Amino acid sequence: MFKDRHSITLLFNANKVYDRQIIEGVGHYLQSTQVNWDLYLEEDFLTRLPSIAQWRGNGIIADFDDPKIQSALSSIDVPVIGVGGSYANEQDYPDVCYVATNNAALVNQAYEHLKGKGIENFAFYGLPDDPKFRWAKEREKAFVELCKRDGYPYSIYQGHLTRADTWQYTMNRLTDWLSSLSNPVGIISVSDSRARHIFQACEQLNKLVPHQVAIVGIDDDEVTRHLCRTGLSSVKQGSFNMGVEAAKLLHRRLENPQLAPKRILVSPMGIEERESSNFQSLKDPSVMLAMHFIKQNVFRGIKVEQVVDFVGISRSNLENRFKSSVGHSIHHELHTLKLEKAVNLLKNTDIGANVIAETAGYPSVQYMYAVFKKHFGKTPVEYRAQSLLADA
Repeated sequence: MFKDRHSITLLFNANKVYDRQIIEGVGHYLQSTQVNWDLYLEEDFLTRLPSIAQWRGNGIIADFDDPKIQSALSSIDVPVIGVGGSYANEQDYPDVCYVATNNAALVNQAYEHLKGKGIENFAFYGLPDDPKFRWAKEREKAFVELCKRDGYPYSIYQGHLTRADTWQYTMNRLTDWLSSLSNPVGIISVSDSRARHIFQACEQLNKLVPHQVAIVGIDDDEVTRHLCRTGLSSVKQGSFNMGVEAAKLLHRRLENPQLAPKRILVSPMGIEERESSNFQSLKDPSVMLAMHFIKQNVFRGIKVEQVVDFVGISRSNLENRFKSSVGHSIHHELHTLKLEKAVNLLKNTDIGANVIAETAGYPSVQYMYAVFKKHFGKTPVEYRAQSLLADA
């Protein structure tokens, strides 16, 4: 079926998570269909853009978020598949077969998630206006439309690009903006990497995440997630699916060069909810402090006494306030969070019970076994085995 051998070049920055996932999707299409393609991918492809027209290949899949790439390929005489962001204005789309991440849908998922938590005050942390960041501007515009539609107050801050020599200035301006926002506020960050800036600024200002500032990023970038002390909620773009669709489109173009330009919008893959957006409408400042300390330290094996010491009021006073605001005791909160962590690790990993006990903050594996026996009527090992059977 696939007799012709084709030489295909991929113009993407493999150092970026988004680009790597697209490349992975292209690779998956090759493996699943057995198309006869030679893929050419180089690290510093931008240096050869001026001479790309002399490239003797059969097709190109390229990052069309970069205006330089789009311009360089505008008159090339081989099938080109553009991959990039979606646009509110139809005239902004390139006249090629194009696979786009749905920017409006990405922002909508983050917005609806925060709104569902009861937040009614919103903010957006974007990027400076620049042709390289057209995708960021589209997300910003989508955010404004949503807030205007629902009549919610909002604030936008584009900030500055991160550079070593201006980093402190950049963070100072970000903290100025955060200081001007009314609490509680839900902030949508244009990307996960920018969301990390907000975490750092909140620490400088002693703003509590998520009780005063709830944060949602876009990308679900594993590296960024590990660099944040608080788990970052993030919308998953579906970049892998974009790569699959781009390869599929190029395959069609190679078989039918006269195929009219086609556009595919790839929907987000949902939101990965973590601690940064787990907002609760808590009005008591002592309870907010207690909850913040718990979320930051629960898996270190803290006890109620340490929560009380951190807040700095009597145990009976804090217990009464906590139960009145949250609906249960401090001990119940600690117990629930540790149990949820242990359950998640049992269901989704194969690590041993000893490691799980330590990771979830239990004083010993024996203690964790006693908790599971009391709560579920079975040991952690039995719980894992039952979960595996249920999923089979």
